[in-house]
Amino acid sequence: MSLNKTLVVVLGPTAVGKTAAGIELAQRLSTEILSADSRQIYKELRIGSAMPSTDELTAIPHHFIGCLSITDNYNVSIYGTEVLNLLSTKFNHYEQMVMVGGSGLYIDAVCKGIDILPDPEPELRQSLKTKLETEGISALQQELKLRDPLYYSQVDLHNPSRLIRALEVCITTGQAYSALRLKKTVQRPFKIVKLGLELPKEILMQRIKLRTASMFEEGLEEEARALLPYRNLNALNTVGYKELFQYFDGHYSKAEATKKIITNTWRYAKRQYTWFRKDPSIQWFRSDEAHLADVLIAHLNRA
Repeated sequence: MSLNKTLVVVLGPTAVGKTAAGIELAQRLSTEILSADSRQIYKELRIGSAMPSTDELTAIPHHFIGCLSITDNYNVSIYGTEVLNLLSTKFNHYEQMVMVGGSGLYIDAVCKGIDILPDPEPELRQSLKTKLETEGISALQQELKLRDPLYYSQVDLHNPSRLIRALEVCITTGQAYSALRLKKTVQRPFKIVKLGLELPKEILMQRIKLRTASMFEEGLEEEARALLPYRNLNALNTVGYKELFQYFDGHYSKAEATKKIITNTWRYAKRQYTWFRKDPSIQWFRSDEAHLADVLIAHLNRA
């Protein structure tokens, strides 16, 4: 690869319009798209992950979309390696490649590098799961706060899988998960330009509401019912499915589940903003700006 090649990263919170902007940008650059979405990579999560439509997927070649099953063993380290291998091939044909997504850890794995973290002993994982079941998620939160205050301040504290994974690493290595998770920033053999898309709170919330309604019209409830036997898999520990599983269990009405999906999607969007705002290399743009592709192309030319 060469420093004359460029990875263009289109990032931002959920529902901001990354898919459409990324496709138009890739078309203008005559290149292909790499997805950086930790859920759209699973073929079974078509509706709930807001996977690009068939028309969108055929408009431009996409990679890392719907290529795995929820039962496959996959992690961010594998993703980073696979993307870098693909880029080494694609940059023989293209001057630029476009990465589109909102999973900050996946983007960092490609742009900055990520350590391959140790797998725990099965007994340790089971003990942490037992602790979750008997003492509740607050027990995991407090233990993580003691062992790794930095990651505690960053992680989704209501995601038990992430809490357990961080504690596994802390206990197995005796070091903070946050210290091991990201390597010292590496120098990639290509340029990286990060384009952030944003919207005012009111507009983004309205988009989240409209997209949630559209998902139900497309069959989100039926998709979730079909996945109910796999509800304990990490891939399904995500907004949309979690709330519907609770609805199926009788804990919520459908209206309550829908409201919770909207609320939790908004909270997720805020966490994405928090993650990305820490990166000073990101240049931000309004996603509803007129002639957005022209604006982004002009910035790329300057960069």
